[in-house]
Amino acid sequence: MAQKNQLSDQLIKAAKKLRSEVNKLTFAEPVTHVYNPLDYAWEAHQLYLERFGNSEKRIVLLGMNPGPWGMSQVGVPFGEVEAVRDWMGIETPIGKPKNEHPKRQVDGFSCTRSEVSGRRLWGLFQDRFGKAEHFFADHLVLNYCPLVFMEESGRNRTPDKLPAEETTPLHEACNQHLQTVLRILDPDWAIGIGKYAENCLRSVAPEDLKVGTVLPPSPASPAANRGWAEAASKQLLDLGIWWS
Repeated sequence: MAQKNQLSDQLIKAAKKLRSEVNKLTFAEPVTHVYNPLDYAWEAHQLYLERFGNSEKRIVLLGMNPGPWGMSQVGVPFGEVEAVRDWMGIETPIGKPKNEHPKRQVDGFSCTRSEVSGRRLWGLFQDRFGKAEHFFADHLVLNYCPLVFMEESGRNRTPDKLPAEETTPLHEACNQHLQTVLRILDPDWAIGIGKYAENCLRSVAPEDLKVGTVLPPSPASPAANRGWAEAASKQLLDLGIWWS
């Protein structure tokens, strides 16, 4: 088994490679603005990996890509500001994306908008595990794609809505990174937060890795709005990942 600091070092090296690879890609309209938090919020992301990616995990949870008020602001997957600052203990200066959208400005830890998905996700884990260290002992949350895509209006455009000529090289970079992360962390389970992430996992998962899914916590999901924490907890209990 690798030493703990070696694992986080490997994750950081892999994230730097992913950052470099996706920065080479171009995207056409209706996408007009692309943010890469692994650039301007790198210090916070590196701290997240150093602090919580320093051991093999039983469960890896995978999201699709950053939201405009979450990881876009603070560099941590599903990065609701209060959860990252107060629960995880991470707070660093955050820079600015190269081409900032006037309606989607990056204010870092000064952001007053709450990321609903992140509030739901980290809120569940905080309620169940108490301290962040207890949750991260067995779990790690990551995103498949590190990029944020926005249209001229400021509307978010998710990776599954991109044309094939753009998603093919994007998936190549993200798949390679995901394979590397799964090899480093050697989990028993990989859980897609939503079907898109589940499908990404299934496309690269080794045969001995168990793959499942939970309902995404997005406010765009009517089912999530009817009680996401209860629904996700039931799914994880039914899979045998959590115990009552």
